[in-house]
Amino acid sequence: MSPDSPRPLRGRLAVVTGASDGIGTVIATRLAGLGAEVVLPVRSPEKGRRALDALRREVPDAVASTRALDLASLDSVAALSGTLREEGRPVHLLVNNAGVMTPPRRQESADGFELQWGTNHLGHAALTLGLLPVLRAGHARVVHQTSIAARRGRFDEAVVAATPYDAMASYVQSKIAIGLFARELQERSRAEGWGLTSTLAHPGVSPTNLLAAQPGVGRDRELGARRVIRLLSRLRITGTVASAAEPAVLAATSPVADGTFFGPSRLIGGPARAIELWEPFRPADDARRLWNLTLDAVGSRFTV
Repeated sequence: MSPDSPRPLRGRLAVVTGASDGIGTVIATRLAGLGAEVVLPVRSPEKGRRALDALRREVPDAVASTRALDLASLDSVAALSGTLREEGRPVHLLVNNAGVMTPPRRQESADGFELQWGTNHLGHAALTLGLLPVLRAGHARVVHQTSIAARRGRFDEAVVAATPYDAMASYVQSKIAIGLFARELQERSRAEGWGLTSTLAHPGVSPTNLLAAQPGVGRDRELGARRVIRLLSRLRITGTVASAAEPAVLAATSPVADGTFFGPSRLIGGPARAIELWEPFRPADDARRLWNLTLDAVGSRFTV
């Protein structure tokens, strides 16, 4: 990127989870290119170094660093949020992008929650709540990344603990929860004067690593669906990894009304734009119930 390019985010601090590969790396790189200082919380130091190298190749003058974070551990989330609070700098952008998808066998987070629920929703909710003082200081924009899997159905926390384990049903619930949490965060911010803007994004469909071989979640080989998506991406039917990052970038940077939802112009791909909020995210009673369940689950360390 040319040093003469506009840098509207210069002086802003952005935290992007899941930035060690795929969509997250693209989001972090785009924000760095707009001038933001970017923090990449990562579980793997090696992947974090590779992501920083890739980011700096695209944006040579980028100010970027990694921090340790395992979203499947509330202790790890508390440690990172405590560190960033102690550093005392306002956080202007938080992009809750990381996630896991459909482990073939039920696994649990370090705190005993089903892994997708504990990582995709609870880990990000705890991080958001733990960073609330520095997010308030930065009048922050918080971006929550959901999935097209959440466009139908309704929140039902019993699904997460149900036996037998249903990998896709649990994934859907974690992604519906993200949308409801995004909505309720905006409502609480408005009512309590927190000064935050909460937006929501979904990436459509693209050949990311969510469905790749991931021994850490018990998947020894990539799913056949990923091979199909790769082919459809080459045919421009679905999105690319780069285009799938754009809704979250737009959600982070667009001067929009609170609570706006962004996605590709077609459900599975296309240019990013504001879209209509999906039905599962609309019930206010579900959003309030989800908020209270979340506070109970994450505990007093993350009390608002």
